[in-house]
Amino acid sequence: MILGRFCRFLAGRYGLISVSATLAASVIVGLVVGVAADSAGSPPPFKGTLQSFAPAQPPKPAPEIAFTDMAEKPLTLADFKGKVVLLNYWATWCAPCVEEMPSLERLHARLGGGDFTVLAVSVDRQGLTIVRPFLERIALRQLPIYLDRSGASMRAFGIRGLPTTMLIDREGNEVGRLEGMANWESPAAEALIRHYLGSAPSPQKKAEIGRAHV
Repeated sequence: MILGRFCRFLAGRYGLISVSATLAASVIVGLVVGVAADSAGSPPPFKGTLQSFAPAQPPKPAPEIAFTDMAEKPLTLADFKGKVVLLNYWATWCAPCVEEMPSLERLHARLGGGDFTVLAVSVDRQGLTIVRPFLERIALRQLPIYLDRSGASMRAFGIRGLPTTMLIDREGNEVGRLEGMANWESPAAEALIRHYLGSAPSPQKKAEIGRAHV
C-alpha cells in the first residue's frame, strides 16, 4: 500500500504515466528481494591465494567416492554427509601439497568438529608405507589423513593436478574448487568455510542423515 502511494507520487511528479503503480511496486519489491537473496546466498570475496577458488555454477552433487582412513577402514564421502567438508587431494611427492598442509591442519584445528572437517586424501600408490613415515617427519598430528592408492576418487572428480581442493556443502554438493596451493588458515579461507557452515541441512536431509546413522 505504501509502495503503491509512493509509486503514484513518482508517476505524478515526474510524468511516469506509462507505468502503473502496481507494476512499479512489483518491480521495486522484486529488486529488493533479489538483492537481499543475493547478499545472503553469495560467498565472501576470494582474496589472496583464494582468488583461484572457482565456485560451481550451480553447485553439483559430488560423485560417490571411496577411500580408507589411516587404519585402512573403508569409507565413503557419504559417511560425512551433514558436515561441510574441505576435500583436499595431495601426495608426498607434491611440493605445493606439502607446503599447504600445515595451514590445512591449523584450519581443521580451529573449525573442525561436528559441523566441519578437512579430508586430506593421499593418492600415493604406496599408501601407508610411505604416508605414515612422511607424516611423522613433518609432524602433522591433527590433520585428518585418508588414502586412495588407486586414485579412482580423484578421477571421479576430474582433477587435473595436485593439490586440488573441493568444498562440499552439508547436502553433499560440490560448491567450488581450488586448483593449486592456498593458505587455508587465512581470514578469507575461514570466512569461506563459515559462510557454508551458516547453512543448516534441510529437514529432509536431516531425516536422511539420521536414518543413515541408525
